[in-house]
Amino acid sequence: MAVPASMVAPRVEVSLDKIEENARVVVEMCRRSGTEVAGVTKVTCGDPEVARAMLRGGVRWIADSRLANLARMRKAGISCETLLLRAPMLGEADEAVRVADMSLISSVETARALGEAARARGVQHRVILMVDVGDLREGVPVDAAPDVAGRLARVEGIRLHGIGTNVACYGGVIPTHENMSVLLHLRDRIRRDLGIDLEVISGGNSSSIPLVRAGEVPHGINQLRIGESMLLGRDVTYRRPLPGMHLDAFVFAAQAIEVARKPSVPRGEIGQDAFGKVRTFRDKGIRWRAILACGRQDIDPEGLKPLESGIDVLGASSDHLILDVEDADREIRVGDEVRFTMSYGCLLAAMTSPYVHKVVTGR
Repeated sequence: MAVPASMVAPRVEVSLDKIEENARVVVEMCRRSGTEVAGVTKVTCGDPEVARAMLRGGVRWIADSRLANLARMRKAGISCETLLLRAPMLGEADEAVRVADMSLISSVETARALGEAARARGVQHRVILMVDVGDLREGVPVDAAPDVAGRLARVEGIRLHGIGTNVACYGGVIPTHENMSVLLHLRDRIRRDLGIDLEVISGGNSSSIPLVRAGEVPHGINQLRIGESMLLGRDVTYRRPLPGMHLDAFVFAAQAIEVARKPSVPRGEIGQDAFGKVRTFRDKGIRWRAILACGRQDIDPEGLKPLESGIDVLGASSDHLILDVEDADREIRVGDEVRFTMSYGCLLAAMTSPYVHKVVTGR
């Protein structure tokens, strides 16, 4: 007898209705600041149903960092303009031109490869030059940007469509009115020196939402690339809930395979665990513990938050998630499920793991 999809475990439950409603809140919030939204699907591995929910919520573009994800969505009939977030490797240029309308790039070599691929297909590929305003991930230095923009403008087969930046992903640099304004100064200089009117000034990702809410996005920033805030309903800089947003559009569920009373401190000499860490333990005496059938191969245990009070996540090996359920509101038994909301990193792992079932609800 087949197990209903809603009962398989471990699983991620995906609510398309909540994603759509979150998207609508984000789009309206950004509209008031003069920006349009690219919905970022990479944490869901380019799930076409998630993309459709974002589009119903009003996003203009769908953006992803993986060509395979964009190809998956194209094959499923997603026909809106798409944005490749991570610059393609040189050997991926043809595929990038095939599945993406625009690419974020930061090197002339990449532009030349894209231009050659575009010419071979008889099309023009749009590029957005990324500028590093301090986070030290991708992007050309600010003072080099005008020269690089000029070199891109001379590459046949591509069109310099805009400039953009990324913050808060590597260095944790917070978006501000000042570092966003750098893009506008560059836009004006490129218009003056090169005679190019850039159509897109892409001001960053979900970390810019607090700037949007405060009404401090500089006039002229007209695109934001939003994923985490839309999907998980949070201000990603400080992980605070955003007003009017669902925090549980994605829920992780796993089943207990052992429940027993055990000491809270291991017996014996302590060395490294399976992942090379030496753990410390607090002695709380004998406690009820539950082991769930999932582990680090499926999720990031530090990113799980139980939906029930009185349950603590103690840790995980590759295949076992260990919980303290001594103070749980209900008796947890073998076969029972425990459900959690997730951090972005935990959701990324769960959606990527082939061992975690994905159960989609809503239209």
